[in-house]
Amino acid sequence: MTPPLNQSTGRRKEAVARVRIRAGAGVVTVNQRPIEAYFPSATQRMVATEPLRLTDTADTYDVDATIDGGGVSGQAGALRLAIARGLVELDPEQRMALKRAGLLTRDAREKEIKKYGLKKARKAPQYSKR
Repeated sequence: MTPPLNQSTGRRKEAVARVRIRAGAGVVTVNQRPIEAYFPSATQRMVATEPLRLTDTADTYDVDATIDGGGVSGQAGALRLAIARGLVELDPEQRMALKRAGLLTRDAREKEIKKYGLKKARKAPQYSKR
């Protein structure tokens, strides 16, 4: 296996994606499985590989990702950010196109923590007057 050209990290909600980009034929593997097996939904595959399509490098690089934490949607978003960051490291001229598409911005929305005395973060028990 060829050594990676670069490594990058992406996060979304509770998910963390570590990506290694190599020169290759456009094979994307996630946790040692093809992306089609890991993300059965075409929408999530499209979200995850959006930076490759936008920069026309889908057939140029192989992507090997390790993802843990979070749910399927968060993992796809984390993978998208990691791939976009890696592509910018490889070719700084791609930065403007990726930035304009909003792929280099980390989505900072997190789950709000539960407070004591409440059922969830803000949901209170039913009020009883008597």
